[in-house]
Amino acid sequence: MLKILLKAIVICLIIIPIIGQATEEVGKKILFVDSYNKDFEWSNGILQGIQQTLAAQAPTVTLHTFHMDTKQHPDESSILAAVNNARAEIDRFKPDVVITCDDNAVKYLLVPYYKDVDLPVVFCGVNWDASIYGLPYRNATGMLEISLMGEIVQHLKQYAKGDKIGYLAEDATSRKNTKYTEKLFNIHYNKVYFVKSVEEFKEKFIQLQTEVDMLIIDNINNLKGLNKDELSTFVVENIKIPSGTDLVWNADYCLIVLGKIPEEQGEWATETALKILAGAKPSDIPIVQNKRGKLYINLKLGNKLHIPFSPALLKMAEIIK
Repeated sequence: MLKILLKAIVICLIIIPIIGQATEEVGKKILFVDSYNKDFEWSNGILQGIQQTLAAQAPTVTLHTFHMDTKQHPDESSILAAVNNARAEIDRFKPDVVITCDDNAVKYLLVPYYKDVDLPVVFCGVNWDASIYGLPYRNATGMLEISLMGEIVQHLKQYAKGDKIGYLAEDATSRKNTKYTEKLFNIHYNKVYFVKSVEEFKEKFIQLQTEVDMLIIDNINNLKGLNKDELSTFVVENIKIPSGTDLVWNADYCLIVLGKIPEEQGEWATETALKILAGAKPSDIPIVQNKRGKLYINLKLGNKLHIPFSPALLKMAEIIK
């Protein structure tokens, strides 16, 4: 009888914490506030990381998504309307934790309205430096989005004929990237061009083939007149120097891609939100930065440039043909 009683006590000691942990999650709600739109690839990857982590670790937590759409509508009145709608959604949904994605949700929503309040916020995808927003706060922590540009340039130097580096991107948030790559990685761009249309991109792309020895192509997803298949053909026909990027969706235009993994941001943000739901304080969780990357090699461009990639490198990379 005593043995049976002791076994029952041991079983209870094992089960009760598990039940308690599950109870903490039941009925809890997370709101994902995306700075951009539902078709933006980076945001979709982060959302996928959130969904997969919740499905594996906390299936009873309810997730709701709100898109601010500030990339397609960057004017002041549209941003103000998006912020007001996001605040209304927070009031309606009453989340236990908010996860924000990218800078605009932090700049226009978190900073003016939810700094040091009771509602916990986990940010992700904030580019380079959160201190410009005064972070961390008592109620907010998160993951920075840091480029892997140092490693990309080292890859390109193996195939370039000199050390001059060019930079080509849409005329939007990319300006910030040139500043921080020089500050953090000591990368100096000899030629920098910001463009607004595909025609401008083509003009500067051809120009850069003779001005520099290697080229970084940053985000161009919002260029006016963009047709990805047509632009890919143009790049193959006109490329003369090795090019690189940290954006996977630029893989058709670049020889080397060392892509940041958006799912890493979503996974970390969700795991952190779950810790907060379990009782952790955001102020006790330090801000971190992304670490993972995925290598892609564009063989079509490699063949055009007559680059003999090593078998070891090809084995570890995803090949784009």
